[in-house]
Amino acid sequence: MTLQQRRDLAFLVLAGLFLGSMAMLNILGLTRFLQLGAIGSWPIVVAVGALPYPVTFLCTDLISEIWGEEKASQLVWVGLALNGWVVLVLWLGGALPGLAGAPEATFFEVQRLAFGAVGASMLAYLAAQFTDVRLFHFWKRFSGGKALWLRNNGSTLVSQLVDTTAVVLVSHYANHLLPIRPGEAVLPQLASYIASGYLFKALAALVDTLPFYALTGWLRQWLEVPGPGSELG
Repeated sequence: MTLQQRRDLAFLVLAGLFLGSMAMLNILGLTRFLQLGAIGSWPIVVAVGALPYPVTFLCTDLISEIWGEEKASQLVWVGLALNGWVVLVLWLGGALPGLAGAPEATFFEVQRLAFGAVGASMLAYLAAQFTDVRLFHFWKRFSGGKALWLRNNGSTLVSQLVDTTAVVLVSHYANHLLPIRPGEAVLPQLASYIASGYLFKALAALVDTLPFYALTGWLRQWLEVPGPGSELG
């Protein structure tokens, strides 16, 4: 395998993981809420579609580190187009005539949940991903290409907070898709959902620091990227 083929393959794998995770986020979305333990009496609740989402930030950070800001930004825009494609297919699936007598309830429930959150989730996606890419390169320039942990965590932790807040308030709550307990104050419940969602994503961001270091070192060697902090462009 030639050097260029290795570079193309590595980019395709990272881009595929990013886009596949985005597709799962939109399709699975809010079909189920998971309780991933609790801190005291405070439950950690996460929508099932959010499970693969931290992988997207690892992918964009690796692409930012090896290929540069322009490639990472292009991938974010392709991800937005993919969101639109998923919505189009879901719309067509509901608009075209179905087979008489075939079960359809599952599809239309998935479509309803996806459509209820898609506009806001796209805005949250753009805000979070571009925040991640811009901050990553800010910290990279600030550190002179050193301190991988700073740009990896300094970009992802902030962008995950932007994403979680926007998704919970605009996508979930505004579209009446959040399981709010009646008879209790709404603001503490919203704060709990934001905090628990962010805690999950923040922990995932911190856990991926070691894989980010390992993958960056291996990719730089395998793809023959010269010098620490340098990019293929």
